[in-house]
Amino acid sequence: MSKVITEITPLSEKDCFYLVDRHKTEFDYPIHRHEEYELNFVSNCKGARRVVGDSIEELNDFDLALVGPGLEHCWEHANCGKGDKREITIQFSPQLLGQEFLKKNQMRTISRLFENAKKGIAFEMLAIMKVYSMLDDLTHSTSDFIRLLRLLEIFYQLSLTEDWHALSSSSFANAKISQESRRVGKVEDVINKKYRENITLEELAEVAGMTPTAFSRFFRQRTGRTLSEYIIDIRLGHAARSLVDTTMTISEICYDSGFNNISNFNRAFKRKKGCTPKTFRENYLKTKVIV
Repeated sequence: MSKVITEITPLSEKDCFYLVDRHKTEFDYPIHRHEEYELNFVSNCKGARRVVGDSIEELNDFDLALVGPGLEHCWEHANCGKGDKREITIQFSPQLLGQEFLKKNQMRTISRLFENAKKGIAFEMLAIMKVYSMLDDLTHSTSDFIRLLRLLEIFYQLSLTEDWHALSSSSFANAKISQESRRVGKVEDVINKKYRENITLEELAEVAGMTPTAFSRFFRQRTGRTLSEYIIDIRLGHAARSLVDTTMTISEICYDSGFNNISNFNRAFKRKKGCTPKTFRENYLKTKVIV
């Protein structure tokens, strides 16, 4: 099995962030990971594919994504046409603003933005248009301090928008997304430990200290998913990680991820990922190189 490149970024310890504004005719950098956050904007990319964690999406003309530390990602040429493509990449350390600073009330929305980015975030067109001029100004400014202020403004504007969607599953990204509800957090911990087993509603309701009916309603209100949908998503994330990182057969991965038969596994995987486990593995490995 080939491995994902671990990139050593050009970001130095004395700089707040690394910025590059480049023009290219194709996307040819293989899938990789690094310890920095990355905000990446691309134009004229219709038909290209963005791979972030276990998310593979075909793009329109513009794309803006925020990728968390250690999360695999790349932009693949796929069905993208010829022509000039502009790519603005900003990489910054998780310690850029400091955990104590991010706990301040005024930083609440930006802190949530960074937390969500652990799974990767793709912004919709309305959000892209709100920050495009700021990104452009950022590349032209000659003052490093003004650039930093502009970057913080971009973070703030993106933290306010609802025009985004999460990319990778949390179980694939190994990201613990903080919950405001301690009850939900306790239930998530149990599911993450026992996702291979037959977890019952009654068992989890007892963990939450609620009746099964009340807990079912409460869980859906807090997570936006039913309990069964959530458990399937966790299992699929672990399955996708095994498809990428191991040589286990698809049948072995099916049962190791908590599914009780291969047909249900294939059907659930295709419904969530848009392709079969076999195709997912083939597509993902196309973006890798042997190191």
